[in-house]
Amino acid sequence: MSQFQSPGRSAVYAQNGMAATSHPLGARVAVEMLEAGGNAVDAALAGAVLLGICEPQMTGLGGDLFAIVKPAGSEDLVGLNASGRAPAGLDAAALRARGLSAMPDATGDSVVVPGAVAGIAHLAERHGRKGLDAVLAPAIRYAEQGVPVAPRVALDWAEAAERLQGAGRRHFLAGERALPVGAVFRAPGQAEVLRRIAAEGPRGFYEGEVAEDMIAALRAAGGSHTAADFAACRADEVTPVSAPYRGAEVVELPPNSHGATALLMLRMLERFGVETHPFGAERAHLEMEIAKLGYAARNQMISDPATMTMSVEEFIAEATAADLAGRISRERAGPMPVDPLGSPHRDTIYITVVDRDGMAVSLIYSIFANFGSGIASERFGILFNNRAAGFALAEGHPNEAGGGKRPLHTIIPGMIREGGRVTVPFGVMGGPYQAAGHVRFVSNLVDYGMDLQAAIDAPRVFFEGDALKLEAGYGADVAAALEAKGHGIIRPQAGIGGAQAIRIDHARGVLIGASDPRKDGIALGC
Repeated sequence: MSQFQSPGRSAVYAQNGMAATSHPLGARVAVEMLEAGGNAVDAALAGAVLLGICEPQMTGLGGDLFAIVKPAGSEDLVGLNASGRAPAGLDAAALRARGLSAMPDATGDSVVVPGAVAGIAHLAERHGRKGLDAVLAPAIRYAEQGVPVAPRVALDWAEAAERLQGAGRRHFLAGERALPVGAVFRAPGQAEVLRRIAAEGPRGFYEGEVAEDMIAALRAAGGSHTAADFAACRADEVTPVSAPYRGAEVVELPPNSHGATALLMLRMLERFGVETHPFGAERAHLEMEIAKLGYAARNQMISDPATMTMSVEEFIAEATAADLAGRISRERAGPMPVDPLGSPHRDTIYITVVDRDGMAVSLIYSIFANFGSGIASERFGILFNNRAAGFALAEGHPNEAGGGKRPLHTIIPGMIREGGRVTVPFGVMGGPYQAAGHVRFVSNLVDYGMDLQAAIDAPRVFFEGDALKLEAGYGADVAAALEAKGHGIIRPQAGIGGAQAIRIDHARGVLIGASDPRKDGIALGC
């Protein structure tokens, strides 16, 4: 509970609906959609698509999307995997023959067919109320009139501007420079694409002139993408997976999402006692040692489900958690996992919405690296993901790159159930941090009894390279104690990731929203 004597924000309380996301305009249009009679799916889509204009370095139509939906009047959750597949022509052997040992991250080969538009259309048709044209209208309006660049967006824009290449520089820079705070970003080409999707459905994106523009750009950048690859793009409904954690149940999506990694890590953490100090060196050390082993297991096993050699049930089983937890030293740092995804800064957008009927949505939508591959289509300015960088190139690896496959994915929406009912839809941004971020957030709530906003505000730690990134909320004494255990320490310029969450207080009929100060966003109720 805030003492109202230091900088910070309060949680937001409302009864008729709540939205929380990483940009104020996204939260605003989501609430407006609820007030206009839309449900939580309509609102989440309206906000998320707009975020491709508000935060173009993080997400957009050239990206991928995952979601968990709790329908009104039911606790049976629906998962959606709208991550794209590699073009049929992607060939790991050919890439190895070129001398590559890891996937490129800024060429046509790094781009999967964008899955987000298929996911947006699927959710609007199957689970929404207002229709695709209505949920896309706010993004069309803002793409045309422009959006002022927010402070965190400006920081990311400047850091990642060098990734932009070719038409990407024309569409996303101003005179070869990153847009500063307050500059107005407009995307008329994307507005036209959104109008076509609103009128024609996903065919307006995956076929015709828009698809031709995208395919031409990708092939010019060395990709093998074809019209058939784009026309075949589909979103799939999937069954979420879950695991208990000290009386709560944490729900994630199955592979190719790495949500199962968070569940495995929580099962490992449950085998240890709760540390006395929530922000002491002992807790940070333990969580990072758990993360090292969890991520190493992820790197070996998580892939397109068609090529996994271990079932997700085995991956998150108690036996697996016990074996890994038994390898942890409470006194000394273990080796870092080799991250197959490399180490460039990555982030995303996340939005969660709950409506007055009890429908809840947890949705995440990304182009992977900041500005994705850096490649954009000439005419319409669709900026492409670099999600194929999530593939491995090792021959025979479950996640080996291949045509038609989905790569290991870092973006993961989450939900918490208590007593069989959804109580907290949530998401933690930050690229590879996300699984560790889910563990930290859930532990903050369950182990330390923090309220929703405090659980998000709390300082974070994560590994990068051969050291730990330690946020400013950790003091010099904690850094010294971690160094004594063998950890290198990095003090990052920006915060680690971001988060939003909504608590559904079933007893009082109240919704409580929280949003991360590490981003520009807010929670809004109605």
